[in-house]
Amino acid sequence: MVDDAIELKRLRWRCRRGMRELDVLFNAWLDRVWPTASEAERAVFLQLLDCEDDKVWRWCMGYEDLPDGALGALVERMRQLQSDIVRG
Repeated sequence: MVDDAIELKRLRWRCRRGMRELDVLFNAWLDRVWPTASEAERAVFLQLLDCEDDKVWRWCMGYEDLPDGALGALVERMRQLQSDIVRG
C-alpha cells in the first residue's frame, strides 16, 4: 500500500506537463483509470509520459497521427474521458 502511494505521487509529478490542458488530461486518467488499469494500459501510459509535450499536444488535438496503435487508443480514451468529465 505504501509503495502504491509513493508510485502514485511519483506519477502525479510526472503528469505535471507545464501545459494546463495536458495536466488535466493526464491527471484525469491517473485519478480515474490508473487504479483499475491493466499492466498493459499502465505501460502505455508510462510510454506516453516519456513523450515530448509538443508531440502529445498535437496527438491529443488530432493535429498529428500517433506512431503507435496502443498510444493512439490511449490518447483517444483520454480524450473521451475528458469529454465525459466536461459533460458531467
